[in-house]
Amino acid sequence: MSNIAIADAFANGKAFIPFITCGDPDLETTAKLIPAMAEAGADLIEIGIPFSDPTAEGPVIQDGNLRALSAGCTTDKVFELVREVRKTVTIPLVFMTYANVVYSYGAERFLKTAAEAGIQGLILPDVPYEEKAEFDPLCKQYGIDLISMIAPTSHERIRMIASEASGFVYCVSSLGVTGVRSEITTDIGAMVELVKQSCDIPCAVGFGISTPEQAESMSRVSDGAIVGSAIVKIIAEYSRDCIPPVCDYVRSMKDGCRRADS
Repeated sequence: MSNIAIADAFANGKAFIPFITCGDPDLETTAKLIPAMAEAGADLIEIGIPFSDPTAEGPVIQDGNLRALSAGCTTDKVFELVREVRKTVTIPLVFMTYANVVYSYGAERFLKTAAEAGIQGLILPDVPYEEKAEFDPLCKQYGIDLISMIAPTSHERIRMIASEASGFVYCVSSLGVTGVRSEITTDIGAMVELVKQSCDIPCAVGFGISTPEQAESMSRVSDGAIVGSAIVKIIAEYSRDCIPPVCDYVRSMKDGCRRADS
């Protein structure tokens, strides 16, 4: 599976990128959900490794983390699950977690194991650009893209982060934590333009997207849409029976992204 690249997710038009917390509501459900979402049209999947203090997350994903931890999810079990789903899933898979999770596992051991399991990228929302040097060389060593997050801040900062970005750039639509928002007022198009001036790299927009209409409008000014909280909400509502409703949702969001291509 090592020949998969994150760029493949963006090769056939606008990408839809769902996020789920691994082990929510349990590992067995996650193991079925990942291939089902890929089948339903997900182009890349972000897999959250649960952490007790997920500072970038709103209450919905925080609760997902707690459910996963309560159900006994550990980092080792996450690796085991990825190895298992990799037998059938060919789209890129990216971990989203926190620096503490990587540190406590041992950074080199974590990245080596992630690469061997078939992970293409890593998102660490609590690691600012200034501290990425702690992880970037190891990521490069094991062929994993350290995904940069860019918030609506100064133009200089956006250009600086973009110039060293790899995989794709995660454009944060709004300041604050993750969660569903009724409208997104940030000028995403201008952010994406700044990134593209510095680096020819795909840009996907996340934080607050929950409807096919939002996925379409964000994809018109970027290379794709990322959705977490809205999916974790469905999982919270349906628990082990979440696979059909999550897949229906993924299909509708992918359709929104496709409309942005037409």
